[in-house]
Amino acid sequence: MAFRAWALPAALLLWVPAPLRAHEIPARVTVLAFVKPEGSALQILVRAPLEAMRDIDFPLRWPGYLDLERTGPRLLDAVRLWIAGPLEVTENGARLEAPRILAARVSLPSDRSFGAWQDALAHVRGPPLLPETDLIWQQALLDVLLEYSIASDRSEFAIVPGFARLGLQTTTVLRFLPPGQAERVFQLTGPAQSEMVRLDPRWHHAALRFVKLGFRHILNGIDHLLFVLCLVIPFRRFRSLVAIVTAFTVAHSVTLIAATAGLSPTGLWFPPLIETLIALSILYMAFENILGANQSRRWMLAFGFGLVHGFGFSLFLRESLQFAGEHLATSLVAFNVGVELGQLFILVPAIPVLSWLFRRIPERAGVILLSALVAHTAWHWLAERFSTLRQFRFQWPALDLALLAGAMRGLMLLLIVVGAGWLMFGLARRVLRAPPSDVILDHPEPQQPRAEL
Repeated sequence: MAFRAWALPAALLLWVPAPLRAHEIPARVTVLAFVKPEGSALQILVRAPLEAMRDIDFPLRWPGYLDLERTGPRLLDAVRLWIAGPLEVTENGARLEAPRILAARVSLPSDRSFGAWQDALAHVRGPPLLPETDLIWQQALLDVLLEYSIASDRSEFAIVPGFARLGLQTTTVLRFLPPGQAERVFQLTGPAQSEMVRLDPRWHHAALRFVKLGFRHILNGIDHLLFVLCLVIPFRRFRSLVAIVTAFTVAHSVTLIAATAGLSPTGLWFPPLIETLIALSILYMAFENILGANQSRRWMLAFGFGLVHGFGFSLFLRESLQFAGEHLATSLVAFNVGVELGQLFILVPAIPVLSWLFRRIPERAGVILLSALVAHTAWHWLAERFSTLRQFRFQWPALDLALLAGAMRGLMLLLIVVGAGWLMFGLARRVLRAPPSDVILDHPEPQQPRAEL
């Protein structure tokens, strides 16, 4: 009897509709967005999961379904706080005023209308879900249509999504539909969602962005820096440095451009293979410095291993090319310029420091000590990356047209590499055989004059 007396009040208490309280930050969130300028208006369609809209008390009905009849005002609050508020749009460098909220609705997780602009627009403007629809709030989607007033649909537009705080890991897939041009797709993750994205960059915007990207990448890429330092530790004469650094630059530029043009393998095993070979290249150069480096062939090693490092650059650059717009060639050249500036930023102070160090300790001992430290680090990298590579199984491709096309791309890449190597051979032979009047970046101890017999 006591149980029955408590059961009825408990059931009634559970049946009473209750608002949804604040909840935890979702682990992974995907936001879909369209941006379309047309005439004097710029419209943005956004779809985000409702569970990411924290601090909004959405009304529920038993046993955890959204109360669709009472969600209207709360949806507008969620749009202002989590969608329109963080979103920043600029036209020709000037920030646009707050947008108008033309529509906001809840959608089922099975809805697929955001695959194309017209379907998404028709869906958002269409009738809302029926009030009796049983929809668990954690599965609901929030669809929003925003409109900004603009001067012209041909202006330069940029956007800062600002959706990163919706989840611990947020991905924004943004599609820009410029008038009279093909659709451009951006996939933004991490810090990129808090940076300004130029939707239709001019060539100088793309060039500046990729110069900065290349410069920051070479400074953050410790493996590339250690390889370059291993190249130049034993040789600090200007003439030797020209041949070595030029060979490395030409080689990584060739494979970077070739990979961007689709001439590199596309298997899942390829990225871990390249990372493993990069670690191996550092280890090899360190051991060669320890055993005794050969100046006449150092440029050849720089060229050969530079081909591998170029593929490594391409793996990093692959996700960033979406910001190049129509200026792919300009962006590639600018990225290479940034990489070379980063190398110079390290080498220019490093060579005098090495020279100062080797004037105070025996040079041979200094080369061995520094190279041993680099070899120790490279060995750990090699072990870790090889263990990752072993998880991938390489399978021989079937004999079909796809294999033939891949073989043709590989042959084209081989011919490009051979041509670049032949040009480097002529340049290196001319530089290394030049009269010994080149500038010496090292400062050896002055030699005592020998007594005349």
